[in-house]
Amino acid sequence: KLGVVGATRGSSLQPILYAINDGELNASIEVVVGNVASSYILQRARVNNIKAVHIPGKGRVREEFDRDVTAALQAEKVDLVLLIGFMRIVSGEFCRAWAGKILNVHPSLLPKHANLMDLDVHQSVLDAGDSETGCTVHHVVEEVDGGSTVVQLSVPVVAGDTAKDLKAKVQPLEAKAFIQAIEKYQLNGGFK
Repeated sequence: KLGVVGATRGSSLQPILYAINDGELNASIEVVVGNVASSYILQRARVNNIKAVHIPGKGRVREEFDRDVTAALQAEKVDLVLLIGFMRIVSGEFCRAWAGKILNVHPSLLPKHANLMDLDVHQSVLDAGDSETGCTVHHVVEEVDGGSTVVQLSVPVVAGDTAKDLKAKVQPLEAKAFIQAIEKYQLNGGFK
């Protein structure tokens, strides 16, 4: 049983839904929680008959917001939480409540280019002259982008690539990496 927390389009959610619906992934998404009422990730949940919960975050203390998110996830008895396009730093309390059961995807091969977001990550890859880039699904811990790696997938960086080109190459890998991480979780009976 999966719970998703997000704030953006939720691009990585759709391939996970396809994998579940096609029988390639033995899982279910029980709830999608979002802090932006108009976000497409919440619409995507509704269109797919998944419970969509909007929890406003603006102007709230992080721990208070995170408690509400935890309550929404616990109400659906989820086993594993995926952060998909969630643009907030979660509290230590939230990390401890879901220790070993919460995953995020970062659009680089961590530990390289940690603590950056969106096109800044990809520009950093170019500025560093890296020959490859990719994404990392990692455990969420109190240190931002500091959790242990669960899955990494990579693509080559070629001459002439721009930050937008790299984003276009990496983004499709993110859902694949999440699916592999979920399968790893299931195969091992959780993350040890």
